[in-house]
Amino acid sequence: VLTWLTDGACSRAEPASVVFKVYCLTVMTLVAATYTVTLRYTRTVSSDMYFSTTAVCMAEVIKLALSLGMLASVFPMPVPREAGGFSRWKSALVDHVVRSPRELLKLSVPSIVYAIQNNMAFIALSNLDAAVYQVTYQLKIPCTALCTVLMLHRSLSQLQWFSVFMLCVGVTLVQWKPAELTKVQVVQSPFIGFFAVAIAVLCSGFAGVYFEKVLKSSDTSLWVRNIQMYLSGILVTGIGVYLTDGPHVMAQGFFYGYTPWVCLVVFLASVGGLYTSVVVKYTDNIMKSFSAAAAIVLSTVASVLLFGLQITVTFGTGALLVCISIYLYGLPKQDTSVLARPDASKPTREKIIPM
Repeated sequence: VLTWLTDGACSRAEPASVVFKVYCLTVMTLVAATYTVTLRYTRTVSSDMYFSTTAVCMAEVIKLALSLGMLASVFPMPVPREAGGFSRWKSALVDHVVRSPRELLKLSVPSIVYAIQNNMAFIALSNLDAAVYQVTYQLKIPCTALCTVLMLHRSLSQLQWFSVFMLCVGVTLVQWKPAELTKVQVVQSPFIGFFAVAIAVLCSGFAGVYFEKVLKSSDTSLWVRNIQMYLSGILVTGIGVYLTDGPHVMAQGFFYGYTPWVCLVVFLASVGGLYTSVVVKYTDNIMKSFSAAAAIVLSTVASVLLFGLQITVTFGTGALLVCISIYLYGLPKQDTSVLARPDASKPTREKIIPM
């Protein structure tokens, strides 16, 4: 896993047992669903409300610590009196962080965008149910697809474009008549929630493709790139804390309103992306699509039990269309422009080579 994470993204899944793949996808699904539901719960309880900006900032700090640890594991500590791991780890940080202000500036772009996205998630889940948010947030798929076409000059198959259209129709049905919540007493604005999701979706699509483009523009380690981005992220989110909640934080404290549930939200936000990398390593797009659909189902069940979500026909139909579209989008695309060389000893036939 470390070798792949250090060298960059992998286009195909690595060999692994079915049991291990199921384990990875199960954990990923639970992390995604638990994060959404727990964040929703922390924004609807009647206790002292924590500052969402400080939670986003703390998540960046933990991500930086995890990335430093993973970079250190790539360069293991040597035995006494031998030069090696620690020296290379220190050299990598000095060369790519201290002596590379231009690279830090380059990675500050996704840092700012991700900071906006993460703060929008808190605003969205303060006004939308977890299940509604989980479905609506899948609009990141067409947004990412559009950014991929424009920024990386890739093409999408007709089936993928159709799935994007189907997903948009499904999200429209979910938002057509907002579902009622019988166990939530806080004031909510579905319009504000959807607007926040829309901003988060745009940020997610652009930042993800931008970061991929930066990764593929050089041979720099993924963990070094993460460290560069999280350093900028801490600075950006720290400024956000000061500008948004500065006086309140000074008066009540940085960790005001923090409960074990809030700490769980910060933890899940920090490790979610890291674990996703492991899933990308050992699974394919179809299995990840099942994971996303399962997360929607789990969030819906949890919303019914915890928040009294009332399932309507439009919500159920829209959620089903979104799940189907996610599956269709993840199907492997065939390259019809590449033809196999015919065998002289056999009749000439055109053969399409799948990607």
